[in-house]
Amino acid sequence: MRLLLFLILSMITVIAVPGCSKKEATAPFTESSRPQDAPVKDVPKDIMVSQQAFMAVAKTVTPSVVNISTVTRKRVIQPFFEFSPFFDDFFGGGQPRPRYRKESSLGSGFIINKEGYIITNDHVVKNAETIQVKLSNDKVYNARIVGEDPKTDIAVIKLIGAGDLPVSVLGDSDKLQVGQWAIAIGNPFGLDRTVTVGVISATGRSNMGIETYEDFIQTDASINPGNSGGPLLNVYGEVIGINTAIVAAGQGIGFAIPINMAKTVITQLIKKGSVPRGWLGVSIQPVTEDIARSFGLNKTKGALVAEVMSGSPAERAGIRQGDIITQVAGKEIKDPKQLQIIVAEIPIGQKTSVTVFRDGKSLSLSLTIVSSDSAEARSPRSAEPSSGWFGLYVEEIPRSMRKSGVKGVVVTQVDPESQAAESIQPGDIITSVNQRRVANLDEYAKAIKEAEQRGSVALLVNRGNTSIYVVLRLR
Repeated sequence: MRLLLFLILSMITVIAVPGCSKKEATAPFTESSRPQDAPVKDVPKDIMVSQQAFMAVAKTVTPSVVNISTVTRKRVIQPFFEFSPFFDDFFGGGQPRPRYRKESSLGSGFIINKEGYIITNDHVVKNAETIQVKLSNDKVYNARIVGEDPKTDIAVIKLIGAGDLPVSVLGDSDKLQVGQWAIAIGNPFGLDRTVTVGVISATGRSNMGIETYEDFIQTDASINPGNSGGPLLNVYGEVIGINTAIVAAGQGIGFAIPINMAKTVITQLIKKGSVPRGWLGVSIQPVTEDIARSFGLNKTKGALVAEVMSGSPAERAGIRQGDIITQVAGKEIKDPKQLQIIVAEIPIGQKTSVTVFRDGKSLSLSLTIVSSDSAEARSPRSAEPSSGWFGLYVEEIPRSMRKSGVKGVVVTQVDPESQAAESIQPGDIITSVNQRRVANLDEYAKAIKEAEQRGSVALLVNRGNTSIYVVLRLR
């Protein structure tokens, strides 16, 4: 027993006599707590100036940038056979009950006046049942939609019960030059008020297939999901663009809507809730080198008039098929997309000068712009169906294809939120609507209107050498 007690006491003694105290054990790390000289002492002044500029922009502008969260109700797509044209033959005429699910999403925006008007992207708030906005001081407000413009992807919302708010300053995007600094502030992946920096990579980007009216600023300032609707800024802290889209397959390729393009849209949305646009009444195509050469034009610029709509402002002004439109309202036309944007922005009812190239000479004409919602613009032959028509935009088949015997209408755009987006793509040719052959826009429009009353439509679609039936229902 005494031997066992002796051994226990010996072990306690060994354990209780350490080589150093706990305080001494941490002593080697106390040196790091003392002030140390920075590894780099002489930082170039221009770097410090740039850093101060970015810090000033972030500090000044961030209070006017908001985080937007929405809840939408989306229809759950039923199994394919329920949309088959043969479904009713086997299972009776009863319509399948639609099912819905709620989805939440995040985006960004910026305040433009003290009463709580906020600019964001239309796709951020589209079909939202509820909208909540979080400010930089962590206050949360409900918001309502004031107006939406899907063709430019711009929306205006208003906070409920808010006032005396910090406001963003809108700049002048027409003065942008490639290489200028660009600063993005937003809510990527839910990360509050993230600041990223890059440069203006390009301006005037169009034909991207993102929106109907495109004149994008391209930037390599990092933009990610959740940045949509947030501001793109210059070093003065002015908003020069609305961050809108990215190229998913690449890095450093983001697009923003120029703020000058947005200003007119914003004003109309606040006043009217929608955007009336000018309409010329022509079908146009790009001027290629071969076309320019054959028409005697020394530059590949302008928009070639392929067709003039009956009763349109263009016809009344004397514009003819084969004219090349080179100027509108004193602005040079580079391509059809630019013509579309310029005409859309001209106030309705305003007299406008149009310069066309005809028979080797420039000719100045005058016309009065009418609304794209007017009776002339909505005539079946000249108007493209709205996205309410099952989400499809169509046009007449080009003359070259009609000569080869192809009849129908060609799909030019598909609403990505519609059922049609799952089965139909731009370039498809619709030849039949509910088992009725359609040869042109007039016949297609009549057939679609009848289909709207029924609530569903069976389309025969030509794609290359293949024909398929696609059945769509109104949601």
